[in-house]
Amino acid sequence: MKKILVIEDEQFVRENIVEILEASGYAAVSAPNGAVGVALAKEHLPDIILCDVMMPELDGHGALRAIRSNASTANIPFIFLTARADTSDLRHGMNLGADDYITKPFRVAELLKAIEMRLTKIDTVRESAEEKLRLLRANISLSLPHEFLTPLSGILGFSELLLSSYDMLSREEILEMLEQLNTSARRIHHLVQNFLLYAKLVSLASERSKIHIENYDAVLSPESIIQEIVFSKTHEISRVDDVTMTLCEDVPLAMSSLYFTKVIQEIIDNALKYSRVGTPITVIASHNDRIYTVEVKNFGRTMTSEQIAAIGAYTQFERQVYEQQGSGLGLSIVLKLLELHDGHFLIQSEEGETRVRLEIPLVAHSLRESLS
Repeated sequence: MKKILVIEDEQFVRENIVEILEASGYAAVSAPNGAVGVALAKEHLPDIILCDVMMPELDGHGALRAIRSNASTANIPFIFLTARADTSDLRHGMNLGADDYITKPFRVAELLKAIEMRLTKIDTVRESAEEKLRLLRANISLSLPHEFLTPLSGILGFSELLLSSYDMLSREEILEMLEQLNTSARRIHHLVQNFLLYAKLVSLASERSKIHIENYDAVLSPESIIQEIVFSKTHEISRVDDVTMTLCEDVPLAMSSLYFTKVIQEIIDNALKYSRVGTPITVIASHNDRIYTVEVKNFGRTMTSEQIAAIGAYTQFERQVYEQQGSGLGLSIVLKLLELHDGHFLIQSEEGETRVRLEIPLVAHSLRESLS
């Protein structure tokens, strides 16, 4: 049975609403003012809160602030009951986090319809969250064992061979095994780093936070960072001639060097990983007065619109067809970082060509002089 908290200072109105709710199959809890209502909300954790605006001790706006500031009650749907229909008053309540307004006097059908709509939305969101959690578990069970066990098997195999046959191996054989050990260790290190970073970004996103960049931490030379990453990654896999860069003059970005480097590393890494050796990759950077844009184009495996929409942590596509490395965390981290910096991320993929577009805000004009 769904539980509804009614916060209303007028006893007759409060009792009438409780009677309507109980007759409609709901469990009702009532409070005569906002202070008592906040305490009951924490105690009972209702499915919905109905709250008057004008009340003694603590009015509806104060009650809403207190409920939204508490972790256990922050996400409970909150509907105002008010005799005031002033536009600025409605806007103020919505800005505080109200979900709906019902103007007094209201009809029973109107009240029950508003409650039903909110409960339906809660169920829809919960079902969606449960489905995402189910998919996440399934994807983790598919990707993580492979991503951890493959390099771990290599580390164990080569280290055991070195320990058991060290005296019989040549210098060249030992060096080759050490290189393989290093590659496997770096692969695990990268996966663990991505996992920890993704967990941190998800936490920030759930708190509806934004990452604010201090002046000293802003990216001052995005061009040099892009060049260094492209140079390093293309030399590592002998694809130097495949990449062409067209970069613009440096401008300060509202993102730290650490996060900008991570974003570019993941995008360039994907372009190299999912394109054929010998096919061109282009990297183009440009900017206007507000936005710095990086576009990366490659030719190889394309993504369907459904796959692009389904990008997420631990998600890989067509793994049964293509042998590949990766946990799916890379693009998820890029998406989260851009979201938390008020940037944008776009993928277009068709006919063997994939274009990735990143948009990152520039540091505000008022702050640029202090950075120069």
